Amino acid sequence: MSESVTLPSTWALAPLSGIADINPRSFCPVPSAVGEPVHFVPMSAVTEEFGGIDVSARRPLGDVQKGYTSFLVNDVLLAKITPCMENGKLAVVPPLQDQLAFGSTEFHVLRAMDRIQPSWLAYFLSQSTFRKLARQNMTGSAGQLRVSTTWLAEALIPVAPATEQSRIVAKLEELLEGLDAGVAELKAARKKLAQYRQSLLKAAVEGELTAEWRQHNRPTETGAQLLERILTERRARWEARQLAKFKEQGKTPPKDWQKKYTEPVQPDTTELPQLPEGWVWASLDMLGEIASGVAKGTKRDGKVPVREVPYLRVANVQRGYLDLSEVKSILATERDIEELTLVNGDVLFNEGGDRDKLGRGWVWRDEVAGCIHQNHVFRMRPYLPELRPELISYHGNTFGKLWFQKAGKQTTNLASINMSILRVFPVPVAPATEQLEILEQIQLQLDSLDQQERATDLAVKQSTAQRQNILRAAFSGQLVPQDPADEPASRLLERIRSERAAQRSAPTRRGRKKESA
Repeated sequence: MSESVTLPSTWALAPLSGIADINPRSFCPVPSAVGEPVHFVPMSAVTEEFGGIDVSARRPLGDVQKGYTSFLVNDVLLAKITPCMENGKLAVVPPLQDQLAFGSTEFHVLRAMDRIQPSWLAYFLSQSTFRKLARQNMTGSAGQLRVSTTWLAEALIPVAPATEQSRIVAKLEELLEGLDAGVAELKAARKKLAQYRQSLLKAAVEGELTAEWRQHNRPTETGAQLLERILTERRARWEARQLAKFKEQGKTPPKDWQKKYTEPVQPDTTELPQLPEGWVWASLDMLGEIASGVAKGTKRDGKVPVREVPYLRVANVQRGYLDLSEVKSILATERDIEELTLVNGDVLFNEGGDRDKLGRGWVWRDEVAGCIHQNHVFRMRPYLPELRPELISYHGNTFGKLWFQKAGKQTTNLASINMSILRVFPVPVAPATEQLEILEQIQLQLDSLDQQERATDLAVKQSTAQRQNILRAAFSGQLVPQDPADEPASRLLERIRSERAAQRSAPTRRGRKKESA
């Protein structure tokens, strides 16, 4: 146990190995034909926080009888690897059609001894105090930390008399059933809020949110006219850069130098939804300057001076927000710093990773001074301030989520997008005045959603704390009264030791050949 508590006089402390077999072998009671289906339980089939187990999946015996963990009905499964163990992936195996099941090798299997309730073991292991202690004693390398069999075998658990175990488990099930049902409702509500948030943002960037506003307001400039101004600014900036280069090189601009201007790529609108009147589709390349970042680990020749600056990684750029809890630094040249330092209003897009993370991002608002970005994070800098960066990012995180998944490239382990894909990303452009109205309406509703989500999160946190309080009371003997007539746990443990000793000393039975007649 991780805390010092005074146990009732009829209770006892025992190592887990004293009341359960840890990772025992399970002999197959089903037909030996390798084609016979058996239950299969991957790690994903066990819910966090002792929330249940799905044993519906079945695989041929021949595919799983070697290289996987076997277990029986009423065995307790405990995830041994981080972060699954800390997240409470734990279950009691329910009735099985074939008695035997196989699953992930990252499960520890605990088989309770006679008159030790499997649920008693599982509820004890589900306590946050036990998981914290197990986390402190994990072994292995980062990302591959595991609870060792040796440590688990020696971990101490309070043992109540057998009949009291039954009463406590029954009381726990009674109290936690209602609590867990409430938590399930809260989590479902939180999921609905998240879905509504996505629907709200999608409606905003497609014009549905301001449909009524457009009935009473007619902007003086359409989205198409705004786009024309943006494209004029795009060309003007290119020309200014070219003239600056000629001046730096001491050259006179050659004849027809403006003809070398590269027109922006056009969006493919063949399968795009129809936009409201006054709106227009544009490619991201039309709307802003797109740039990649500095490559980590770039070799320097030592001649060009470098200095340390903060930089954004993929982990910092989440969908709809920035996680700046850990901002690392990198050595960069003055030229890199000049070109890649983020400015207020830059729109960020992640290059890749898992396929559902392609293009996720948010808007930079000068949260960290002098910050640049790595090459796996793209930034788009709008050409005109009338183009609201939050709307571009909302669009990238809703419509763009599926668009980037279709357009992205897939390798064996990673998915990615590149500059070419990002340039053709289609973005709806609304009139400048309507963009302001959209942002105002979004903010009002997001504020309300944020308040509801905070209230839901607080209720879940309180329920989780209440669950742990109930478990703490159960395993300190405070949940149900003791019965003096109960057989003390010390006698139960002694009987378990005697039975095990007798099993070890029993001679191994061997089959005999039949005598010839």
